[in-house]
Amino acid sequence: MSRLSYALVWFLVVAALGAGAYFWWQRQSSQPPVTLPMAEVKPPVVPPAAPAIKHPIEAAPDSTAALPPLDEADAQVKAALTDLLGAQAVLSFLQADGFVRHAVATVDNLARPHAAPRLWPVKQTPGRFAVSGSGTERVVSTENARRYAPFVAFIENVDTGRAVALYVRLYPLFQQAYEQLGYPGRYFNDRLVAVIDHLLQTPDPAGPLKVQLTEVRGELKSVRPWVRYQFSDPALEALSAGQKMLLRMGPVNARRLKAKLIDIRHQVAGVAAAR
Repeated sequence: MSRLSYALVWFLVVAALGAGAYFWWQRQSSQPPVTLPMAEVKPPVVPPAAPAIKHPIEAAPDSTAALPPLDEADAQVKAALTDLLGAQAVLSFLQADGFVRHAVATVDNLARPHAAPRLWPVKQTPGRFAVSGSGTERVVSTENARRYAPFVAFIENVDTGRAVALYVRLYPLFQQAYEQLGYPGRYFNDRLVAVIDHLLQTPDPAGPLKVQLTEVRGELKSVRPWVRYQFSDPALEALSAGQKMLLRMGPVNARRLKAKLIDIRHQVAGVAAAR
């Protein structure tokens, strides 16, 4: 209230109520003013900062503009994979439809207890999981490793430098798929490097790997018992889906794939610009 307004109000009060009212007012005004409690001021809510990017990829300035939207990218991605690997290899080993989304989901799942085969970017290995022995004394058969030999050879023959260059060129699509998977603000290449590190920690057990059938209670008999085998060693059975895959491939195949993973990790972890 301005000084003029305050004086006007004071004058009207005095004129209406007389001198007695005036002296009462003056006595009240001489007392210390009542201090009202201040409202609690809460600090603004600051959302948690996104994790710092550990392994950044700097794509070429025109790479994003040249890419179609993720939902329309299958044809271009398939053409790029065919150029890199050859039509026969893509047809034999890869699930080209939805490749980017499948690759992102599988990479994320490999370090978890389960990686659903329907989401794999590669086709399942033909044949059945093979064991030897009988009763409760069963081990992973050495014949089982032969099923994976063509796939391992295919991976070994991929030019790592060219593959990483393609990955960098398509990286905006991988990043978009990763965020749509439920990781906004997270960086897919960091997850890729972390999962590779996790797979490289897969143990190298000495001797045959003992397995046993998972107990299934119920009246219906399983028609696919080969998918129910688990490692008898609780420590091995507690490994992630990706680590158990490496073990099932056999020690020789596992070592060959680990060597390729080391090569890939060296390149994707140190990428600073598009090639």
